[in-house]
Amino acid sequence: MRTLFVVGSLVVLALLAVGTWFQPVVALGFVLVAPLIIRGVQDMVQTKQAVRRNFPIIGNFRYLFELIRPEINQYFVESNTDGTPFNRDLRSLAYQRAKKEPDTVPFGTKLDVYEVGYEWVNHSLAPVHVDPDALRVTVGGPQCSKPYSASIFNVSAMSYGSLSKNAILALNGGAQLGGFAHDTGEGGLSPYHLEPGGDIVWQLGTGYFSARTLDGQFDPERFKEHAARPQVKMLELKLSQGAKPGHGGILPAAKVTPEIAKIRGVPQGRDVLSPPAHRAFSTPIGLLEFLQNMRELSGGKPVGFKLCLGKRREFLAICKAMKTTGIVPDFITVDGGEGGTGAAPLEFSNSVGAPLRESLIFVHNALTGFAVRKQVKVFCSGKVVTGFDVISKLAIGADACNSARAMMLALGCIQALRCNTNECPTGVATQNPALVLGLDVNHKKVRVANYHRETVKSVAEMVGAMGLKHTSELRPWHVMKRTGLAEVRHYGALFEFIEEGSLLGATVPAAFKRPLDAASPESFASGARG
Repeated sequence: MRTLFVVGSLVVLALLAVGTWFQPVVALGFVLVAPLIIRGVQDMVQTKQAVRRNFPIIGNFRYLFELIRPEINQYFVESNTDGTPFNRDLRSLAYQRAKKEPDTVPFGTKLDVYEVGYEWVNHSLAPVHVDPDALRVTVGGPQCSKPYSASIFNVSAMSYGSLSKNAILALNGGAQLGGFAHDTGEGGLSPYHLEPGGDIVWQLGTGYFSARTLDGQFDPERFKEHAARPQVKMLELKLSQGAKPGHGGILPAAKVTPEIAKIRGVPQGRDVLSPPAHRAFSTPIGLLEFLQNMRELSGGKPVGFKLCLGKRREFLAICKAMKTTGIVPDFITVDGGEGGTGAAPLEFSNSVGAPLRESLIFVHNALTGFAVRKQVKVFCSGKVVTGFDVISKLAIGADACNSARAMMLALGCIQALRCNTNECPTGVATQNPALVLGLDVNHKKVRVANYHRETVKSVAEMVGAMGLKHTSELRPWHVMKRTGLAEVRHYGALFEFIEEGSLLGATVPAAFKRPLDAASPESFASGARG
């Protein structure tokens, strides 16, 4: 679009110049055209708004329309995955915090506090000060020799290929500025993840990108080479993701540039479809042995796996395998079925995989029941945007949260929903060089760091208002939920939380008996339900 503007401007100016030579009155055209050309040049050289940068002159209409829409704090209504409403303009909040604009609201809450589904936390009459910089967790159990101090809020998995190189540079640059971690996604470890120097969680998916042989098998030597890089702080094995669990990653052919094909080790010109399952192992015991191999190849860095919860017995089988082998992951990332993606079949996005809240509680219970919870840190992801989102997840079992869509919004994503077409107008989710150029890395990385800082600050302020000193003190009973017109219950009463070691004895909680009996550390398959 920039090229079209430049060429068009030159043509118009040439025509006006020729016309003026023969007819002086045509000179009036310069008066009309000159301001537009000047505005277009200003659009191209400014760095704050990618739409104007990529679409000179016409891009301004988007921002003109913003002036006549409802004010930025007038929230719209969406729905949670359980059908209960919530009022949060997620895009506006991310934009405000990224730009360091005031995120306060006038006239009180925009929520209906008597509507079923309304949630809140109770404050204390003895509030305390909580330092946002102290809200970190140490990842690394007894089997890890290089533990990592992680922020409670990090960049969730998004691959280079799905996102542009400038988006990756800005995300990692923001992580470097703000002291939080950036998950690579399954698309491999690219130079753009490494260049800014931010902390990296290298995710290894079923395609083993950046650590694969020519025939798609896991390559230990390539893995060892990349895992040893100082920017790589943790290693995450992806089993499944919330947006398309059991399907495998998708990168449309239009986004597979020669560089991406080289980084991933795949042919150019074809869709990159990751296998649904891993080839390097096929059993729960095999999974843990593979994790141990990753840990040793990395020199003792924290290793873990990411999954969207499916069959309960399969996760319990992994827990049984921990006891059988003595191998315990340093962390587990739970991705909710509401998690986003740039490309997925509609049915998988809408109807496959358990929502985050139920998944998180189950994983926390299973690890507690097998008496390994204290060794394993639990991360979670799936529409985590606000400080309250973070608190509500930490209260029911997470140690830290990851966010993808909110970090993209901080980058300048306008939710144009063109992620899978290679035509993202803001340069975030495209490999089109002309569109990627519109995303200014130096400007956007600061916005990413701002959004992280302000969100963690909001967590610290809310936790302090509750009279707690750290997020590690959050418990299920701290989150209240309206379940009826005259009924309010806390999460501790709404959901079952089991005792430590209770899945190791002869008598187990009734809700776990059938899937536990069906779980085998030697196989993910079973004829039993659960």
